[in-house]
Amino acid sequence: MHNFIFGIYPYIAITVMILGSIIRYDRDPFTWKSKSSQLLRKRQFVIGSVLFHVGVLVILFGHLVGLLTPIAIFDAFGISHSAKQIMAVTVGGIAGIMALAGGALLLHRRLTDPRIRANSTLADTGILALLLAQLVLGLLTIVVSLGHLDGEEMTKLMSWAQGIAYFQAGAADHIIDVNPLFKLHIFLGLTIFLLFPFTRLVHMISAPVRYLWRPGYQIVRSKQHDDDATARHPAE
Repeated sequence: MHNFIFGIYPYIAITVMILGSIIRYDRDPFTWKSKSSQLLRKRQFVIGSVLFHVGVLVILFGHLVGLLTPIAIFDAFGISHSAKQIMAVTVGGIAGIMALAGGALLLHRRLTDPRIRANSTLADTGILALLLAQLVLGLLTIVVSLGHLDGEEMTKLMSWAQGIAYFQAGAADHIIDVNPLFKLHIFLGLTIFLLFPFTRLVHMISAPVRYLWRPGYQIVRSKQHDDDATARHPAE
């Protein structure tokens, strides 16, 4: 079971996430949105949304860099395993608390406001609850990490992640003896990947970054347009 969950399940989850997202965008492009509920109740939304999204983005970036950067690169820059562990605990802890606080505000308004609840689906509420559970698990792993400031557990997780990313055989063996909290954290994270294309999380990969370099434009009504409109609808 260990080899399946940590050696095969990652590929299943990532494949479903990628192919499912492509198929959804191709077949149902109009469902590719976050369905913001800000207009229904702005209170709590702005603060909760900012805290949640900033925290999650920092965590995602930290995980990608921290887990997938070869250990040799950290060694080349003179960053010890202990220093990396402390940095990960500090930054991850702050970002995790931010995301958890923001997510709790968002979930609270979604569950307690009748209008928002009526416009929410089970998937909307369920995926947010799963993300909060994942954040709680992540913060709990920090407690475990504080007892291994030598970075030993961290290097095992890095070896596993890089083994999966580079299709190395026996990747699951690297974490066979890590704390169960890490294993549960990984399993839930992979499950969120699996559910990704079926929820509002897809809006994460369609952020409107193209607006940053799109040339501006101005809509101008021409006199001919006004004359044509007057001709079609003369004043009584």
